[in-house]
Formats: sequence, structure tokens, C-alpha cells
Amino acid sequence: MTKEFIKIGLVSISDRASSGVYEDLGLPTLKNWLDSALAKPYQMIARLIADEQDEIESTLIDLVDSEGCSLILTTGGTGPALRDVTPEATLAVADKEMPGFGEQMRQISLNFVPTAILSRQVAVIRKQCLIINLPGQPKAIAQTLEGLKDEDGNTKVHGIFAAVPYCLDLIGAPYIETNESLVKAFRPKSAIK
Repeated sequence: MTKEFIKIGLVSISDRASSGVYEDLGLPTLKNWLDSALAKPYQMIARLIADEQDEIESTLIDLVDSEGCSLILTTGGTGPALRDVTPEATLAVADKEMPGFGEQMRQISLNFVPTAILSRQVAVIRKQCLIINLPGQPKAIAQTLEGLKDEDGNTKVHGIFAAVPYCLDLIGAPYIETNESLVKAFRPKSAIK
């Protein structure tokens, strides 16, 4: 019996980082966070691309349809600027929209900045893959994934990643477990393996 590793696509979307104007921080932030959060090994497929809707769409389609990713996390391109088209590209390749993820990310970010209402992150399902648009700032990525904790480390507001493992179960993706000291995944008792 072979171990089933989840394939996770990481996509950083930035005109300037993809053209070498500055160093991309999105991919290292996502990888470091996942390395800390996941209790089992995973396979990562990373892409650094420009804010071009066609390129974002084709990258997401490739990661799901050809590479077999079960989870894709994107960062960047979710604001109101003219070049910010990540949500449009994500919705264009979707089978189902999962609006709760975007709602929760904005709610978490509003605890830190009033401009969180300008973010347009979305989450969708394409085939057996969950695709989530995360904020572009490294600090905001961790905050939205982990949630808010009090001074003693107790969860005050759940981050979005608490719901990711069970969502993956429901769409037939590989079973993942989290490092509970960072983010505790929620599953009904009947779904725990």
C-alpha cells in the first residue's frame, strides 16, 4: 500500500516579482507556513506568474487538471487595482464557489486594518481541488490561515485553514492532518481517521 501525499499548488501572482523587479515573498511564506502547519509530508508545485488573467487561469487549470493538485493557495492580485484579476481568473475556472473562505479572511483582516474591506479573495472548487486566494502580504497570509489568538495562545477567531482538511475530505482529496499547536483542523468525529 502506497502512502498518498497531497499535492499542493502554490501560486504567487505579481507583475514586479515575476519580472525580477523585487524578490517574491509569497511563495516562501506559503511554503514555510505549510511546513509548520501540516503534520504529514506533502508535495509542492510552485509558480510565480504575472497579473494576467489568461496566465492565472491557465496556471490554475494546469495545476488541477495536469499536475493533480488537491489544494491550491494563491497570493496576490486580490485588491481593487486595475491589474488585480486573481478573483476573476479563479472564478472563471471554478465548478463551485465557496464564499465562506473570503468572508472569514476579510473578517480576520478587519481586526488589523480597515482596508480589509477592499480585499476580494475568493475560494472555489475545481474538480477535486480547493483553490483559495490569500492576501498578498506575508503577515496577512499567516493571520488569515491561522486566525486570531489571545495572549495565552487560545483561538479567539478561527482561521480559514481549520476548515480546509474537512473540505478536502468532502471533495475526495487526500486526508491531511494539521499541527494542532498552530491550527486545529475541525472534522466531525465520524470523519476523523
